[in-house]
Amino acid sequence: MNWKGVMPAITTSFTESLQVDHNFVARHCRWLLENGCTGIVALGSLGEGATLSVEEKLQLLRTCVGAVQGRAPVVASISALATAEAVTLAKAAVELGCHGLMVLPPYVYKGDWRETKTHVAAVFEATPLACMLYNNPVAYGTDFLPEQICELAAEHANFEAVKESSTDVRRVSAIRALLGQRLEILVGVDDAILEAIGVGATGWVAGLANALPRESVDLFDFGTSGQTEKAFELYRWFLPFLRMDTVPHFVQLIKLVQEEAGMGNARVRPPRLELAGHELGQAREIIRSALRARPQSPLASIQPET
Repeated sequence: MNWKGVMPAITTSFTESLQVDHNFVARHCRWLLENGCTGIVALGSLGEGATLSVEEKLQLLRTCVGAVQGRAPVVASISALATAEAVTLAKAAVELGCHGLMVLPPYVYKGDWRETKTHVAAVFEATPLACMLYNNPVAYGTDFLPEQICELAAEHANFEAVKESSTDVRRVSAIRALLGQRLEILVGVDDAILEAIGVGATGWVAGLANALPRESVDLFDFGTSGQTEKAFELYRWFLPFLRMDTVPHFVQLIKLVQEEAGMGNARVRPPRLELAGHELGQAREIIRSALRARPQSPLASIQPET
């Protein structure tokens, strides 16, 4: 399992009747890879995994695996209310051909460390797949401290990576100080990517890559190769988009960027609702203004399939 590079946390596209649009999902996955992304992360927060039934989750994973045809890893996000359901999903991901798991803490119930560790360990131990722990205390109220991550790493050989979304890039430094290169560290907050690369991050689970994969890959490559001037020039243009990944309506905003960029639609499942009124108008103004100033990528962006 290669945990490096830009791995989009893909959105889940819906039809007008709010059913999963599997044809679009497959096309979207292929387009992301053609534009330089190194993997696909499905069913995460951005993928509205909490609104999908278990069967819908399995069907979507099947679609992603079939679309990429082994060209890049498909990572299944494992999230559930109950540990037993999380384990069932993890085992199903193996059977469907996924290459790795992104393991979330339990929804709703915020346990103590003993309880949370037991839940995560059960998912790690359920399959031989490589696992990435998702630390997002802002969204889930559970914070995996660097010392706790170190504890898990000592006990589980298939625990290989952390998606660090605490919004504090010092966490990357802290994990590196404790574990050296034992784990890959991927950034999960779009507008902290260059800062995190500077202190040791080796991958990016990206949100805006859903709409702007070529720019995301260029930004990551400039940052990791030490091309500081090019990186910050692109970063300055990209920031109005990247900041959309860090607000409560991030799903709606990123899907709106996809729609404006010509690769997707803005439909979301309730309880989310599409943006409306002043918020929609303001978002469109920001998006369209930035798209008009879109820089030329060193590598021509691959156009979507028709």
